[in-house]
Amino acid sequence: MRLKWLISVAAVMTAVTVGVDLSAQQAPAPQGGGARAGGGGRGGGFNLPPLLMTTDAFPDGGIVPQKFAGRGGVQPGFKFANAPEGTMSYAIIFHDIDVSLKGSTGDVLHWIVWNIPASAGGIPEGSVPAGTVVGRGITGQNQYFGPGAPAGPRYHHYVFELYGLNANLDLPPTAGREELLKAMEGKITAKAAYVGRYRSEAAQ
Repeated sequence: MRLKWLISVAAVMTAVTVGVDLSAQQAPAPQGGGARAGGGGRGGGFNLPPLLMTTDAFPDGGIVPQKFAGRGGVQPGFKFANAPEGTMSYAIIFHDIDVSLKGSTGDVLHWIVWNIPASAGGIPEGSVPAGTVVGRGITGQNQYFGPGAPAGPRYHHYVFELYGLNANLDLPPTAGREELLKAMEGKITAKAAYVGRYRSEAAQ
């Protein structure tokens, strides 16, 4: 009797399991709760507009040529594409992420600019479009400061962060990175980045 009872229980459990599996396979996909293009997360996912920045100066992730390095270096030109509707201007933060200043999370800010007109579609080499504001970097000057990592066993990574904004920013040229980041809050339509690597050549 006990053996028959065990066989009956096993048969019932198998039938229940098969029924659950079939229901799961046939259940319709949830509406509006899945991840949208670019990724997902809690609360219905998130959207990643395909903003792009490109340059002929060097490949993304490639070595920065000496032409664009140091205090006298030439600012690279960039093209911007695929900005979402409503983008009015751009801002760029250019910094060396391989440095920690005074034991903090701060790094070397080489260049910041904002109010680049969206209609310009980018920035030309060696200059910025009319209306663009150049802020102050680590040197305290309102100008481009190229990569300058010392010679050594590794390259430093220099990141051009591009922000699409739905408005122009009311910031003076004396503003720095903290002021820029605060002013951009709530106005960002998209973000992109471009990376260059650099280290100085060892003395001969």
